[in-house]
Amino acid sequence: MQASEVPRATAAAMATATSLGLTVDDAIVLHDSNKLTLRLLPGDVLARVAPVAHQVARFEIELARRLAASGCPVAALDPRVEPRVHERDGFAVTLWTYYEPAPGKVSPAGHAHALARLHAGMRELDVPSPRYTDRVEQARRLVADPDLTPDLAGADRELLVDTLRDLTRRIGEHGGAEQLLHGEPHPGNVLATQHGPLFIDFETCCRGPVEFDLAHAPEEAGAHYPGADPDLLRDCRLLVLAMITAWRWDRDDQFPDGRRLGREWLARIRSARGS
Repeated sequence: MQASEVPRATAAAMATATSLGLTVDDAIVLHDSNKLTLRLLPGDVLARVAPVAHQVARFEIELARRLAASGCPVAALDPRVEPRVHERDGFAVTLWTYYEPAPGKVSPAGHAHALARLHAGMRELDVPSPRYTDRVEQARRLVADPDLTPDLAGADRELLVDTLRDLTRRIGEHGGAEQLLHGEPHPGNVLATQHGPLFIDFETCCRGPVEFDLAHAPEEAGAHYPGADPDLLRDCRLLVLAMITAWRWDRDDQFPDGRRLGREWLARIRSARGS
C-alpha cells in the first residue's frame, strides 16, 4: 500500500471495528503489501484493509467461510462481528481472528501436509476462478511492455518472456488434473499457530495442477506432498520464479529490496535454462 494511504487505512480499520462494538485503542502494522494487515488492540482482532477499487474481499470471505466449515486449515473470520466487507473512507475492511504465533516456523513437512488438506477441501468447491495461465499472462504482458518495466534490460526481458511462454506450454503438455488452488501459498501466507499451520490471503485463487501451488512452498516440502509429480513440480517452480521476477521489475513495485532480488532471480533462471 502507498505510504501516504497507510494512516487513512489504519484509521478506517479502527473506526470500523469500534463501530461494531470492539474495543480498539491502538493498531500494530503486521504486514504491508497490496493490502494492509493490522492487529487492533486491546480487542485483539486482525484487520485487513485495501482500497475498495483493488480488493476481492467478498470472494475471499465467502471462500474462507466455506473452507473453514469443511475443516480446512484456514484462518477464520472474527466470530464477534458479521462476516462481511465493511467499506469506509474508500477502503474495504475485513475482520479476522488473531492467532498468537506458535514458537518456530512451519516446517516443510507441516507446510506440505497442510496444503494437501487445503487442496482436498478445495476440490469439493465449485466456484468461478481464473486459470493459473491468466496470472502467467499478466506477468508476460508486464515484461513485454518497456513502459511498465523500463529498467529491465533487453536480454533479461527476452529471457523472461521466453521462460514464461515455454514453461506454460510444457506444464500444459503434462496433462495433469486441475483444481481450485490457493494461488500463492508461500510461507508468508501460512501462519504458525497453536492450532497448526493456517493459510491466509485467498485473493489469488486460481485453477491449475496442485504442483503450481506446491511450487510456492519451500523446496523441501515437495517430498512430503502425497502424489506430487516431480517433473511437473520442477517446471512449476521455474515458472513461478519467472513470474515473481517479472513483478520485481514492475515500475510500481514496492517490495523491499525488490530490484536486488530481481537480479538474483534472473541469474537463477538463466542458470536453470542453461543460457
